[in-house]
Amino acid sequence: MSVRPYLMATLSLISSIAVAEASGVSLPDTPAAHALGSWLEVFNSGDGARIDAFDQSYIPWLSHERAMDLRAHTGGYELQSVEQGGRLWIIFRATEKASSKEIIGKLVVKSENPAAINWLSLEDAPVGAELQKITVDAAERDRVIEGAAKLLDELYVFPDVGKKMSAALRKAERRGTYRAITDGQILAWRLSDDLWILGHDEHLGVRFSQQVLPPERPDQHADADPAARKGIISSNCGFEKAEHLAPNIGYLKFNEFDDPEICAPTAAAAMNFVADSDALILDLRDNHGGGAMVQFIASYLFAEPTHLNDIYWRADNATQQAWTLPYVPGKKFIAKPVFILTSKRTFSAAEDFCYALKNLKRAILIGETTGGGAHPGGPRRIDDHFSIRVPTGRSISPITHTDWEGTGVEPDIKVPAADALTEALKRARRD
Repeated sequence: MSVRPYLMATLSLISSIAVAEASGVSLPDTPAAHALGSWLEVFNSGDGARIDAFDQSYIPWLSHERAMDLRAHTGGYELQSVEQGGRLWIIFRATEKASSKEIIGKLVVKSENPAAINWLSLEDAPVGAELQKITVDAAERDRVIEGAAKLLDELYVFPDVGKKMSAALRKAERRGTYRAITDGQILAWRLSDDLWILGHDEHLGVRFSQQVLPPERPDQHADADPAARKGIISSNCGFEKAEHLAPNIGYLKFNEFDDPEICAPTAAAAMNFVADSDALILDLRDNHGGGAMVQFIASYLFAEPTHLNDIYWRADNATQQAWTLPYVPGKKFIAKPVFILTSKRTFSAAEDFCYALKNLKRAILIGETTGGGAHPGGPRRIDDHFSIRVPTGRSISPITHTDWEGTGVEPDIKVPAADALTEALKRARRD
């Protein structure tokens, strides 16, 4: 064992013991329990620098702002009991220190790096309520695993990798790897983790829904789903901020590339708001992706038709080209500097946007290397409560002839995500 993993394992165990002694609750000697103890010890300290350092290393998907908002709201957590657990997962009860409100927590660690928290859920629970012990029985577990394996065989963009993953899932089920898991959410995350290890595909994953999933209609457009449309509109199509910063710098922060059939007016209004700026900053640090809005927004940044990306689809054995659009409403932002802010949470379609504009020399990327998901696809229903997101295509840059899967998009200027806006403003004002 190298020195660093040994030290981290020792620190994790010490933190777990400290939390157990402070709360009077005995934590099991498992990686999941050690991770829970370490997180509680750091989170309860209230030290922003410690929390940020821990999250950067072990919960990179959680933004510092969200973590500190949660800490301010709850005052930390007092561990009450451990309800269920396995080597890589644990279900526990705790109370908020600020309100004594009881919560039920669920934590899953990564099998390749058990110090890292793959998923953490903290849900309100009525005081004294009994945890629902059985969510998934053996029959449903078998059905979910076989359903996921079958869809991987049929749909995954690389057929040989799909067959490798499906065979591994079936083998793990026969060995009883998932036998002790009766919680649907934890089963979904454990299956996802095993698939990630096998396929190294950031878009691949199993999901669990407490509500019954609607019948599958792969051809249904988001515009035809009233609930989806309402959700998109209520989030302002992901647009969070549109500002003019001194001396004349446009700033847009948007967290989704939503459906242009719904969101084109919102995006057009945002782009026209900053059209007369001398420089433009696009903040994608919290942008987790989407779809065709990439072409719509990119079209404001080029004077001539421009080839952005290609996507190969397994089902059709065909490649689809993505170009800027021949028309977008209002003014374009041409021949003026563009800066894009990135973080390790920047993902999927947001990475597509970054990769294209970087390779076309149309924008300067500032921040952190992005998440590394370049294989598009969609969710497929397994049964009433489980679905699997199966990548069915892969991106191909017309310039590099490859993509950013597993590696992410490297920024032109590397700085911590929290410092990216300051760095972009400095450069925009200098230029």
